[in-house]
Amino acid sequence: MRYMKILGIETSCDETALCVIEVRRSTDTKDGSLEDTEIKILANMTISQAKLHAPFGGVFPNLAKREHIKNLPNMLPLVLKQAGLDENKPAIDIIAVTTGPGLEPCLWTGISFAEELGKKWGARIVPTNHMEGHIYSALLCKAEISNSQFSIFKLNFPAIALLISGGHTELDLMEEYGKYKLIGETRDDAVGEAFDKVARLLGLPYPGGPEISRLAEQERNSDEHRVSIKISLPRPMLHSGDFDFSFSGIKTAVLYLLKKDTECFETLGVQEFKQKVAREFEDAVTEVLIAKTKRALREYGARTLIIAGGVIANTHIRREFEKLAEKEGVKLLIPEISHTTDNALMIALAAYGKITYSKDIDWNEPLRASGTAKISKV
Repeated sequence: MRYMKILGIETSCDETALCVIEVRRSTDTKDGSLEDTEIKILANMTISQAKLHAPFGGVFPNLAKREHIKNLPNMLPLVLKQAGLDENKPAIDIIAVTTGPGLEPCLWTGISFAEELGKKWGARIVPTNHMEGHIYSALLCKAEISNSQFSIFKLNFPAIALLISGGHTELDLMEEYGKYKLIGETRDDAVGEAFDKVARLLGLPYPGGPEISRLAEQERNSDEHRVSIKISLPRPMLHSGDFDFSFSGIKTAVLYLLKKDTECFETLGVQEFKQKVAREFEDAVTEVLIAKTKRALREYGARTLIIAGGVIANTHIRREFEKLAEKEGVKLLIPEISHTTDNALMIALAAYGKITYSKDIDWNEPLRASGTAKISKV
């Protein structure tokens, strides 16, 4: 098919998201590639539940599930109307839905909704990996003529993908489209989770990532003549010799610091103390991420570095990886800020990639939610 319309559905955590894209190939050949494709976003909508979960200091799964159930049928008519499609019989060829990883009660909500629409519209359903979706979010290249038209960056392989979010931290080797090898992952807390937990220790609101970043930047831009007191936090697994991560220990170190270093707290005052802790925490996390990624780039001879997930919206981390890519001489692909958080656009794109490159799609395979689904496909 030279062109198709894809409905994307994302409900893996606390964002309810729907989108419709139109995909057009510039060639009629069956072996067309992603680089031959023009992508037009016809509609794209995301409802964040962050404020609802803020009192819990994190995502409450059953509340997230109830919100997805409420949001999806209300969002669908709006998305179809925005896309210029008939609400009762829209010309949708493919329904892409996240099946994992994520919170299983939330995933099942999206899957059930997709199955219902598939039967009603006679559309085929493509189960999609959430982490692969994040990779595809970084491959979009905006057309100069329109904010809604995109193409796909031509990748030079091999590529290393660092995926950093509230629930995940992992390094993947990408040898070609659709072929991945998981080479490193967190052994405990994800990096975004660590940001949220440290923010909570500092009395900052949820989600904590933006708050930590704000305080850290204030500290970097602070008056050099302020009280000079050094706060040090560990760099977990910095020299472990592998590509795995661990961020639970750094969170515990912040807890001990808050409990024991009363002299530092009294000398600096509340605001300056929080700023120094935020900066040191952000610096420590960034140093570990940079070191592991740098070693992976060199060991696998990577020509492209992809970084995606909500944490790459962090200004300091983004800046440091730009420096790394320049020093290592690799192409750096990072999604636009609006595409870093969970969204349905990335799910629709990943489904199209799967259709384009996978030779073994079983269209009759039952859909299943997997909270711990892996991206590895070697």
